[in-house]
Amino acid sequence: MDPTDPAYPGQKHYSPAFLKIYDLLVLGIFGPLVWRCPTALLTEQYTRHVGRRHMDVGPGTGYFLQHAQLAGDTVVVLVDPNSNVLAHASRRLSQLNVSVLRADVLKPLPLAGQRFDSIALNYVLHCLPGPMSRRAVAIRNLAAVLGPIGVLFGATLLGTPGLHTWLSRAALRQNNRLGFFDNISDTEDGLRQILSEAFEVVDIEIVGSVAVFSAANPLRPRLPETG
Repeated sequence: MDPTDPAYPGQKHYSPAFLKIYDLLVLGIFGPLVWRCPTALLTEQYTRHVGRRHMDVGPGTGYFLQHAQLAGDTVVVLVDPNSNVLAHASRRLSQLNVSVLRADVLKPLPLAGQRFDSIALNYVLHCLPGPMSRRAVAIRNLAAVLGPIGVLFGATLLGTPGLHTWLSRAALRQNNRLGFFDNISDTEDGLRQILSEAFEVVDIEIVGSVAVFSAANPLRPRLPETG
């Protein structure tokens, strides 16, 4: 990704060294202890929603796909603009049928008509350029490659002050200053809005400071009437 791209700051920190400590730092400490969202809950969400043809956007280290209970014939495509992430996660998931695509979800995905049963977007939205409305294009791009009853699911950290403790609020501000996140203004209503614009069914559960969501049955653009 070009350093001048608005989405570059949110993914540039994912170096091989950072990926080695990601599970401990993000999934072992920040997720359950600072944001107060148990990592096991997100693993269960994977087990519940992953379909036979699955896309994982921003797969991190591949932790969730490794720990979820997946069908033996599951086909997985890992999508990320950062080659370090794709290399690390694909090595970890070598026991699965995995392919990789280096791409940015804020741009149309080069998938030549492929359709997926499920797409995970876990701890990704808060790393994309804000505000939340600016990310609607990413949701539309993902909805466009889902099958008619496909599901998009994941989790994102919100900026709503009332959802934060003094510790999580300090961590939120620091992560925004460093460029890891761009989510100070993110709210549940904003998330619901961009999901509802692209899906018939939307479900959001607030766990600590995190919105755990799923969205099913992607909406297709209406064709113009003829005659």
